[in-house]
Amino acid sequence: MINIHEVEETNEMIEKENLDVRTITMGISLLDCIDSDLDTLKKNIHEKIYRCAKDLVRTGEEISRDFGIPIVNKRISVTPIAIIGSSACHTEADFVEIAKELDAVAKEVGVNFLGGYSALVSKGMTPADELLIRSIPEALAETDVLCSSVNLGSTKTGIDMDAVRLMGTIVKETAERTKDAPLNACSKLVVFCNAPDDNPFMAGAFHGVTEGDVVLNVGVSGPGVVKKALESCHGQNFEELCETVKKTAFKVTRVGQLVAREASKRLGEPFGIIDLSLAPTPAIGDSVADILCEMGLEQAGAPGTTAALALLNDQVKKGGLMASSYVGGLSGAFIPVSEDQGMIHAAKAGALTIEKLEAMTCVCSVGLDMIAIPGDTKDTTIAGIIADEMALGMVNAKTTACRLIPVPGKGVGDSVEFGGLLGHAPIMPVNTFSCDEFVNRGGRIPAPVHSFKN
Repeated sequence: MINIHEVEETNEMIEKENLDVRTITMGISLLDCIDSDLDTLKKNIHEKIYRCAKDLVRTGEEISRDFGIPIVNKRISVTPIAIIGSSACHTEADFVEIAKELDAVAKEVGVNFLGGYSALVSKGMTPADELLIRSIPEALAETDVLCSSVNLGSTKTGIDMDAVRLMGTIVKETAERTKDAPLNACSKLVVFCNAPDDNPFMAGAFHGVTEGDVVLNVGVSGPGVVKKALESCHGQNFEELCETVKKTAFKVTRVGQLVAREASKRLGEPFGIIDLSLAPTPAIGDSVADILCEMGLEQAGAPGTTAALALLNDQVKKGGLMASSYVGGLSGAFIPVSEDQGMIHAAKAGALTIEKLEAMTCVCSVGLDMIAIPGDTKDTTIAGIIADEMALGMVNAKTTACRLIPVPGKGVGDSVEFGGLLGHAPIMPVNTFSCDEFVNRGGRIPAPVHSFKN
């Protein structure tokens, strides 16, 4: 039972420390929508999503009002569209038609984002996979709330380098297609290694084929809460530091568990997982970088940063696992540059580089996230950065991801504004030495030896 002391603590965290439920994400299987006729497929998709999600936003708002807990986003994830469209789609334009249908129904039910314009190509691409990937620039340019992801590798299968090379070009094309739009669409495009089937966070959410027909996943965030808690153990040893983070993560996860169970009851759909991820926002006091500084670093990126982040990530997971039996998704700490005021400040000060962020990827969730790079960065260089990130995930048997944003017409020293939760970012320098011959080899990097555990 939750006692009055916990209620008071939770109210304090919500009112003063930026605690929120970042998202309720409804995962919807579209496998039963598959049809060889494109118009029939689009009709089936629209009807299924509307039927399942028509009450999602209203229910989220009611729970937020009834319990006084901010629920920032209501989202939908669907089965990877490369699978769903494989029979009906014979051109890139056919996949774009599905993208527009998904965008339309997402707006109709009122959600913030819909994820799942995705392909899973860790070992190779089917013709449908390649068509969807090549359609991404147009699909994201022609839609508003649609998000796209591509899984390029896994510990079990290795890395599909043909797909990595292709994604280097796709990222560059997506940036060019939306250079005059209010938002650079690369902010809605992420590539993964070891992508989880139940991730509620965008832009990487999709509804895995191992999931049920409809499921509710909840993402909770609270960097401000953790930082405030750490202020009480300033200068104490690592044991006290770890205990403080763990206890705080437990309390934050309990809030998510409450919302998840209530949403499941009211919507009549099963609860899936709680994703306890310290996902920052541009708001002052809601920063993962500030947590690292509270641990004793002058800036995120200083020597000791990777160790501090490893400690934080591990204790967050330990606390979450004690609070819920169903912790999943990406659970840990996100380090998106544009969405975290402390990370932005560290990048501008020169304390944080892409190479340091790559090292930090080894011990946190996701990795190179919301990083603005010069618009003239070569597509082969982008592919090389993606390959490095995929290798970290493959060898360490963990999820890693890359969301790079080339900004046409801008270079190092400039900055770019994304707005809202996406914030703003300085253009970060990229290593300009060539990797062309390496990424153009083609084929697949094989799985590491420790993947053979059967």
